[in-house]
Amino acid sequence: MPAEWTIHNALWLAWPHDKISFGSLNEPEGKPDTERLSRVEARYVEIIKAVYKDETVKLLVLDLAMEGRVKDMLRGSGVDNNKINFIITDYADVWIRDYGPSFVKNEKTGEIGAVKWNYYSYGGKFPTLLKDDKVFDNLKAANFLWRPGIFMEGGAIEGNGRGVLVTTEECLLNPNRNPELDRMKIEKILKDHLGVEKIIWLQKGLINDHTDGHVDDLVKFIEPNTIVCAYEDSPSDPNFEILEKNFEILKNSTDQNGNPFRLIKLPMPRMDYRDGNKAPASYTNFYNSPRARIPGRK
Repeated sequence: MPAEWTIHNALWLAWPHDKISFGSLNEPEGKPDTERLSRVEARYVEIIKAVYKDETVKLLVLDLAMEGRVKDMLRGSGVDNNKINFIITDYADVWIRDYGPSFVKNEKTGEIGAVKWNYYSYGGKFPTLLKDDKVFDNLKAANFLWRPGIFMEGGAIEGNGRGVLVTTEECLLNPNRNPELDRMKIEKILKDHLGVEKIIWLQKGLINDHTDGHVDDLVKFIEPNTIVCAYEDSPSDPNFEILEKNFEILKNSTDQNGNPFRLIKLPMPRMDYRDGNKAPASYTNFYNSPRARIPGRK
Protein backbone atom coordinates (compact mmCIF):
# COMPACT_ATOMS: atom_id res chain seq x y z
CA MET A 1 0.00 0.00 0.00
CA PRO A 2 1.67 3.25 -1.11
CA ALA A 3 1.94 6.22 1.23
CA GLU A 4 -0.80 8.82 0.90
CA TRP A 5 1.56 11.42 -0.59
CA THR A 6 2.60 9.12 -3.43
CA ILE A 7 1.63 10.44 -6.88
CA HIS A 8 -1.63 8.68 -7.70
CA ASN A 9 -4.36 8.52 -10.31
CA ALA A 10 -7.18 10.20 -8.44
CA LEU A 11 -8.55 11.61 -5.22
CA TRP A 12 -11.96 10.21 -4.29
CA LEU A 13 -14.44 12.52 -2.54
CA ALA A 14 -18.16 12.35 -1.76
CA TRP A 15 -20.28 15.50 -1.71
CA PRO A 16 -21.73 16.09 1.79
CA HIS A 17 -25.47 15.71 2.30
CA ASP A 18 -26.12 13.31 5.17
CA LYS A 19 -27.92 14.75 8.21
CA ILE A 20 -26.37 12.17 10.54
CA SER A 21 -22.93 13.66 9.90
CA PHE A 22 -23.94 17.26 9.30
CA GLY A 23 -27.23 17.71 11.11
CA SER A 24 -28.15 20.18 13.82
CA LEU A 25 -26.60 18.41 16.84
CA ASN A 26 -23.92 21.06 17.39
CA GLU A 27 -25.93 24.08 16.24
CA PRO A 28 -27.50 26.65 18.56
CA GLU A 29 -31.16 25.94 19.27
CA GLY A 30 -33.47 26.80 16.40
CA LYS A 31 -30.92 26.84 13.58
CA PRO A 32 -31.90 24.60 10.66
CA ASP A 33 -29.69 21.79 9.37
CA THR A 34 -29.13 23.57 6.07
CA GLU A 35 -27.04 26.32 7.66
CA ARG A 36 -24.45 23.90 8.96
CA LEU A 37 -24.45 21.83 5.79
CA SER A 38 -23.92 24.91 3.62
CA ARG A 39 -20.75 25.73 5.54
CA VAL A 40 -19.49 22.19 5.02
CA GLU A 41 -20.23 22.46 1.30
CA ALA A 42 -18.22 25.69 1.13
CA ARG A 43 -15.23 23.87 2.66
CA TYR A 44 -15.54 21.13 0.07
CA VAL A 45 -15.36 23.71 -2.69
CA GLU A 46 -12.12 24.96 -1.11
CA ILE A 47 -10.69 21.43 -0.93
CA ILE A 48 -11.47 20.70 -4.57
CA LYS A 49 -10.13 24.06 -5.72
CA ALA A 50 -6.88 23.40 -3.86
CA VAL A 51 -6.14 20.05 -5.50
CA TYR A 52 -7.96 19.63 -8.81
CA LYS A 53 -5.22 21.16 -10.97
CA ASP A 54 -2.68 18.62 -9.77
CA GLU A 55 -4.71 15.43 -9.39
CA THR A 56 -7.95 14.05 -10.81
CA VAL A 57 -10.93 14.46 -8.48
CA LYS A 58 -13.55 11.71 -8.62
CA LEU A 59 -16.60 13.15 -6.87
CA LEU A 60 -19.62 11.12 -5.77
CA VAL A 61 -23.02 12.85 -6.08
CA LEU A 62 -26.49 11.44 -5.53
CA ASP A 63 -28.17 12.49 -8.77
CA LEU A 64 -28.16 14.90 -11.71
CA ALA A 65 -29.77 17.64 -9.65
CA MET A 66 -26.97 17.51 -7.08
CA GLU A 67 -24.36 17.35 -9.84
CA GLY A 68 -25.76 20.51 -11.45
CA ARG A 69 -25.85 22.41 -8.17
CA VAL A 70 -22.29 21.38 -7.28
CA LYS A 71 -21.04 22.37 -10.72
CA ASP A 72 -22.55 25.81 -10.23
CA MET A 73 -20.80 26.18 -6.87
CA LEU A 74 -17.46 25.05 -8.26
CA ARG A 75 -17.77 27.24 -11.36
CA GLY A 76 -18.51 30.22 -9.15
CA SER A 77 -15.24 29.55 -7.33
CA GLY A 78 -13.21 29.36 -10.54
CA VAL A 79 -12.97 25.58 -10.77
CA ASP A 80 -12.94 24.03 -14.27
CA ASN A 81 -15.65 21.35 -14.07
CA ASN A 82 -14.16 19.55 -17.06
CA LYS A 83 -11.40 18.36 -14.72
CA ILE A 84 -13.83 16.89 -12.19
CA ASN A 85 -15.12 13.36 -12.72
CA PHE A 86 -18.70 13.34 -11.38
CA ILE A 87 -20.00 9.89 -10.43
CA ILE A 88 -23.70 9.42 -9.70
CA THR A 89 -24.38 6.74 -7.11
CA ASP A 90 -26.25 6.14 -3.88
CA TYR A 91 -24.23 6.83 -0.73
CA ALA A 92 -24.72 8.31 2.73
CA ASP A 93 -21.51 9.63 4.25
CA VAL A 94 -18.46 11.60 3.11
CA TRP A 95 -15.84 9.42 4.82
CA ILE A 96 -14.56 7.48 1.81
CA ARG A 97 -11.33 6.87 3.71
CA ASP A 98 -13.41 4.67 6.02
CA TYR A 99 -15.84 2.86 3.72
CA GLY A 100 -13.78 2.92 0.53
CA PRO A 101 -10.99 0.53 -0.42
CA SER A 102 -7.30 0.72 0.39
CA PHE A 103 -5.60 1.01 -2.99
CA VAL A 104 -2.52 -1.10 -3.58
CA LYS A 105 0.06 -1.37 -6.35
CA ASN A 106 2.06 -4.31 -7.64
CA GLU A 107 5.66 -3.07 -7.51
CA LYS A 108 6.74 -5.44 -10.29
CA THR A 109 3.93 -4.98 -12.83
CA GLY A 110 2.52 -1.57 -11.81
CA GLU A 111 -0.98 -3.05 -11.67
CA ILE A 112 -3.42 -1.19 -9.42
CA GLY A 113 -5.90 -2.99 -7.21
CA ALA A 114 -7.97 -2.34 -4.13
CA VAL A 115 -8.62 -4.02 -0.81
CA LYS A 116 -12.20 -3.50 0.37
CA TRP A 117 -12.77 -3.95 4.08
CA ASN A 118 -16.24 -4.77 5.36
CA TYR A 119 -17.83 -1.55 6.59
CA TYR A 120 -20.33 -1.71 9.45
CA SER A 121 -20.70 1.99 10.37
CA TYR A 122 -18.28 1.85 13.28
CA GLY A 123 -19.62 -1.22 14.99
CA GLY A 124 -23.19 -0.65 13.76
CA LYS A 125 -23.62 2.69 15.53
CA PHE A 126 -25.25 4.44 12.53
CA PRO A 127 -27.67 2.18 10.63
CA THR A 128 -28.36 4.78 7.91
CA LEU A 129 -24.69 4.63 6.88
CA LEU A 130 -24.59 0.86 6.32
CA LYS A 131 -25.28 1.15 2.58
CA ASP A 132 -21.88 2.78 2.11
CA ASP A 133 -20.32 -0.68 2.35
CA LYS A 134 -21.57 -1.42 -1.19
CA VAL A 135 -20.62 1.84 -2.93
CA PHE A 136 -17.37 0.62 -4.46
CA ASP A 137 -18.77 -2.79 -5.33
CA ASN A 138 -21.46 -1.00 -7.34
CA LEU A 139 -18.93 1.31 -9.00
CA LYS A 140 -16.42 -1.42 -9.86
CA ALA A 141 -13.81 1.23 -9.15
CA ALA A 142 -10.71 -0.92 -9.52
CA ASN A 143 -9.38 -3.65 -11.80
CA PHE A 144 -9.96 -6.05 -8.95
CA LEU A 145 -11.50 -5.66 -5.53
CA TRP A 146 -10.32 -7.98 -2.78
CA ARG A 147 -12.52 -8.51 0.26
CA PRO A 148 -10.49 -9.99 3.12
CA GLY A 149 -13.75 -10.43 5.03
CA ILE A 150 -12.92 -8.42 8.15
CA PHE A 151 -14.74 -5.38 9.52
CA MET A 152 -12.44 -2.38 9.44
CA GLU A 153 -12.34 1.23 8.28
CA GLY A 154 -9.53 2.90 6.36
CA GLY A 155 -9.12 5.46 9.13
CA ALA A 156 -8.05 2.66 11.46
CA ILE A 157 -4.69 2.25 9.73
CA GLU A 158 -1.85 4.60 8.76
CA GLY A 159 1.08 3.49 6.61
CA ASN A 160 4.43 4.89 5.50
CA GLY A 161 4.48 3.16 2.09
CA ARG A 162 7.58 1.19 3.10
CA GLY A 163 5.95 -1.66 4.96
CA VAL A 164 5.10 -0.08 8.31
CA LEU A 165 1.52 0.26 9.54
CA VAL A 166 0.22 1.94 12.71
CA THR A 167 -3.14 1.07 14.27
CA THR A 168 -4.83 0.87 17.69
CA GLU A 169 -5.89 -1.98 19.92
CA GLU A 170 -9.07 -0.13 20.86
CA CYS A 171 -10.32 -0.26 17.28
CA LEU A 172 -9.03 -3.41 15.62
CA LEU A 173 -9.33 -5.59 18.73
CA ASN A 174 -12.75 -4.17 19.61
CA PRO A 175 -15.45 -6.86 20.10
CA ASN A 176 -17.79 -4.87 17.82
CA ARG A 177 -15.47 -5.41 14.83
CA ASN A 178 -14.07 -8.95 14.60
CA PRO A 179 -14.52 -10.75 17.93
CA GLU A 180 -13.40 -14.07 16.44
CA LEU A 181 -9.99 -12.69 15.44
CA ASP A 182 -7.06 -12.13 17.77
CA ARG A 183 -4.12 -9.79 17.17
CA MET A 184 -2.06 -12.43 15.36
CA LYS A 185 -4.83 -13.23 12.87
CA ILE A 186 -5.54 -9.57 12.16
CA GLU A 187 -1.84 -8.89 11.62
CA LYS A 188 -1.65 -11.73 9.10
CA ILE A 189 -4.61 -10.38 7.12
CA LEU A 190 -3.10 -6.86 7.01
CA LYS A 191 0.33 -8.16 6.00
CA ASP A 192 -1.05 -10.48 3.33
CA HIS A 193 -3.26 -7.85 1.67
CA LEU A 194 -1.27 -4.63 2.09
CA GLY A 195 2.31 -5.83 1.76
CA VAL A 196 3.01 -4.77 5.33
CA GLU A 197 6.03 -6.08 7.21
CA LYS A 198 5.69 -4.35 10.59
CA ILE A 199 2.62 -3.27 12.58
CA ILE A 200 2.85 -0.84 15.49
CA TRP A 201 -0.03 -1.11 17.93
CA LEU A 202 -1.02 2.00 19.86
CA GLN A 203 -3.44 1.44 22.73
CA LYS A 204 -6.38 3.85 22.68
CA GLY A 205 -7.85 6.69 20.65
CA LEU A 206 -9.36 9.98 21.70
CA ILE A 207 -12.05 10.33 24.34
CA ASN A 208 -15.62 10.19 22.92
CA ASP A 209 -14.43 9.00 19.51
CA HIS A 210 -17.34 7.13 17.88
CA THR A 211 -14.84 5.28 15.66
CA ASP A 212 -13.47 3.43 18.70
CA GLY A 213 -9.96 4.80 18.40
CA HIS A 214 -9.18 5.49 14.76
CA VAL A 215 -5.48 6.10 14.31
CA ASP A 216 -6.05 8.96 11.83
CA ASP A 217 -6.92 11.14 14.81
CA LEU A 218 -3.64 10.20 16.50
CA VAL A 219 -0.75 10.03 14.03
CA LYS A 220 0.15 10.81 10.44
CA PHE A 221 3.21 9.84 8.41
CA ILE A 222 4.52 12.83 6.47
CA GLU A 223 7.68 10.99 5.37
CA PRO A 224 8.59 7.29 5.65
CA ASN A 225 10.50 7.99 8.87
CA THR A 226 8.60 11.05 10.17
CA ILE A 227 5.35 10.97 12.14
CA VAL A 228 3.28 13.89 13.40
CA CYS A 229 1.53 12.94 16.65
CA ALA A 230 -1.48 14.39 18.42
CA TYR A 231 -0.17 15.44 21.83
CA GLU A 232 -1.82 16.96 24.87
CA ASP A 233 0.25 19.16 27.19
CA SER A 234 -2.29 19.57 29.97
CA PRO A 235 -2.25 16.75 32.57
CA SER A 236 -5.84 17.62 33.50
CA ASP A 237 -7.14 16.87 30.00
CA PRO A 238 -8.83 13.44 29.58
CA ASN A 239 -6.64 12.74 26.52
CA PHE A 240 -3.35 13.47 28.28
CA GLU A 241 -2.47 9.96 29.46
CA ILE A 242 -3.78 8.33 26.26
CA LEU A 243 -1.66 10.49 23.96
CA GLU A 244 1.38 10.36 26.25
CA LYS A 245 1.28 6.55 26.19
CA ASN A 246 0.90 6.45 22.41
CA PHE A 247 3.85 8.83 22.04
CA GLU A 248 6.00 6.59 24.25
CA ILE A 249 5.09 3.54 22.17
CA LEU A 250 6.16 5.32 18.98
CA LYS A 251 9.33 6.62 20.62
CA ASN A 252 10.30 3.05 21.44
CA SER A 253 9.37 1.72 17.99
CA THR A 254 11.46 1.54 14.83
CA ASP A 255 10.83 1.74 11.09
CA GLN A 256 11.29 -0.98 8.48
CA ASN A 257 15.06 -0.56 8.68
CA GLY A 258 15.24 -0.65 12.46
CA ASN A 259 15.75 3.10 12.80
CA PRO A 260 13.86 5.24 15.35
CA PHE A 261 11.15 7.51 14.01
CA ARG A 262 11.36 11.29 13.94
CA LEU A 263 8.35 12.37 15.99
CA ILE A 264 6.70 15.79 15.79
CA LYS A 265 4.11 16.78 18.39
CA LEU A 266 0.94 18.50 17.22
CA PRO A 267 -1.12 20.43 19.79
CA MET A 268 -4.68 19.37 20.45
CA PRO A 269 -7.64 21.64 19.65
CA ARG A 270 -9.99 22.28 22.56
CA MET A 271 -13.53 21.65 21.35
CA ASP A 272 -16.73 20.62 23.09
CA TYR A 273 -20.10 19.57 21.75
CA ARG A 274 -23.09 21.78 22.48
CA ASP A 275 -24.08 19.43 25.32
CA GLY A 276 -20.71 20.04 26.99
CA ASN A 277 -19.11 16.69 26.14
CA LYS A 278 -15.55 16.79 24.81
CA ALA A 279 -15.31 16.47 21.02
CA PRO A 280 -12.72 14.06 19.55
CA ALA A 281 -11.03 16.78 17.51
CA SER A 282 -7.49 16.49 16.18
CA TYR A 283 -5.14 18.15 13.68
CA THR A 284 -3.68 14.84 12.45
CA ASN A 285 -6.77 13.89 10.43
CA PHE A 286 -5.70 15.68 7.25
CA TYR A 287 -5.13 14.75 3.62
CA ASN A 288 -1.48 14.63 2.59
CA SER A 289 -1.76 15.70 -1.04
CA PRO A 290 1.01 14.95 -3.56
CA ARG A 291 0.54 18.59 -4.59
CA ALA A 292 2.61 19.63 -1.58
CA ARG A 293 5.47 17.48 -2.91
CA ILE A 294 5.77 19.14 -6.31
CA PRO A 295 8.96 21.29 -6.46
CA GLY A 296 8.31 24.99 -6.86
CA ARG A 297 4.65 24.77 -5.85
CA LYS A 298 3.28 26.58 -2.80
